[in-house]
Amino acid sequence: MQRRTFIKNSSLIAAGATIGFPATALHQGNSFKPKIKKSLKIEMVKGEMSIMDKFKMLKELGYDGVEFSSPHNYDHKEILAARDRTGLLIPGVVNSEHWKSPLSSPDPAVRDKCFNTVIQSLNDCKMYGGTTVLLVAGVVNDKISYADAYKHTQEQIRKLIPHAEKTGIKIAIENVWNNFLISPLEAARYVDEINHPLVGWYFDIGNILRYGWPEQWIEILNKRIMKLDVKEYSRKKMNEEGLWKGFDVELMEGDNNWPVIIDALQKIGYNGWASAEVPGGGKDRLKVVIDRMNKIFD
Repeated sequence: MQRRTFIKNSSLIAAGATIGFPATALHQGNSFKPKIKKSLKIEMVKGEMSIMDKFKMLKELGYDGVEFSSPHNYDHKEILAARDRTGLLIPGVVNSEHWKSPLSSPDPAVRDKCFNTVIQSLNDCKMYGGTTVLLVAGVVNDKISYADAYKHTQEQIRKLIPHAEKTGIKIAIENVWNNFLISPLEAARYVDEINHPLVGWYFDIGNILRYGWPEQWIEILNKRIMKLDVKEYSRKKMNEEGLWKGFDVELMEGDNNWPVIIDALQKIGYNGWASAEVPGGGKDRLKVVIDRMNKIFD
């Protein structure tokens, strides 16, 4: 499909599927808030329960959706039956190979392994009725140079675009602690250089706090943001107890300035999904998570 035709068709589909808000309406009386649908990762749901029972519980608690990793070992038929029975949506999937076999690897066989799993993730997401595959673009370390990571990952993502077009599923790159794309200006440029409407950003609000401010990233990434991951981080705990201890805080008890973050989402006109990625548990624990998400976004 020609890129011009694809973009035209995608725009028409988006216009029919999404109710937008004019930019001038976003700040009238500062009353508008982004319309957020709330999700979480299936791995957060603990306990010996069937997929159906997990979906029923999440729906009862007030979640709108749940995301799966892909590829995975669950039964697709059980997932689809639970989705259809409960009405709990599956907004997207998270590629499960991008850390172990990164697209930035100097080994072509390793890159190919990840590449092929992303194709499966795209197909799984289409089957579930979702819209995005979360992808960690690549990893930089003492064996993988920044320059090579930039080159190899863009090459691989461009090669994935025909598969994204075939499924209609978006590739959403997430900011993680991978020593790569660690500036919002660079992150925006990276996506713009690929230059395709099915490639954008899955913005993780909490991951940024180690070295930046979410609201600044949101305003710079702007319409490139396809979905949000939600977690907290405490710089005080990081400094006093260690790097990873920074995550050991509840939503609304870390360094996220939520009113400012919501204002940034207003400015870019964001309406869409926010997925919790925090320590999970049983029903009581997951109620705490959804209650705090409601306080943040409603």
